Amino acid sequence: MGVDNDRVSDERSTDTAAEADVTGVDETAPVGDTGGTDDTPPPEEPLPPRRAWLFAVVAPFILIADVVTKIVAVAALDGEPPVRVLGGLAYLQIVRNPGAAFGMATGMTWLLTLVAVRVVIAIIWIMPKLRSVGWAIGLALVLAGALGNLIDRFFRQPGPLRGHVVDFVSAFEPNGDFFPVFNVADSSIVCGGALIVLMALLGRDYDGSSTKDNTKSNTKDNTKGKK
Repeated sequence: MGVDNDRVSDERSTDTAAEADVTGVDETAPVGDTGGTDDTPPPEEPLPPRRAWLFAVVAPFILIADVVTKIVAVAALDGEPPVRVLGGLAYLQIVRNPGAAFGMATGMTWLLTLVAVRVVIAIIWIMPKLRSVGWAIGLALVLAGALGNLIDRFFRQPGPLRGHVVDFVSAFEPNGDFFPVFNVADSSIVCGGALIVLMALLGRDYDGSSTKDNTKSNTKDNTKGKK
């Protein structure tokens, strides 16, 4: 008995069409064609390594330098007239400062102490999350400076929370006539703060991400949402 090839072919085509109707997939469509656009976001770049170790190296070094220089300055300069050094670029003399850095906010010693404590706690809290070199160094400088002056607030006269900070460097003129007398901690706070501002202007966040990239991503998402 012969087999009708045309009839068999038609039956196979009918079975294939039926299976396609059940599964909802068109087997004749090109592979990978989903009939729409691919909105899958590109993979994110890996974050830089954590920088807590850098923070842990810089902060103690500056803090020790501040404490040691104050001890030496008090021992050598207390009660002495200003000492001219570096050809008059600086004068070394002891000034006991009840205010903030560079002699500001005099008379608010206890309040400045509490503010410094809060700053120290905030920086220590953020330390494990640091992935940016610039932020790590900047915050380390600020922390070391805040701790250096905070030690004076607690342990120097006239008493805890009211102690006067030891300043001993007067730039260009003695007695702070050209610029307020300062110490290592003051310089550290200023340099650290400037570095943090620079990182913010460059669009770098403390976790190593770019604030500019985040802004562009949010803008694209809002645009897609409106469409």
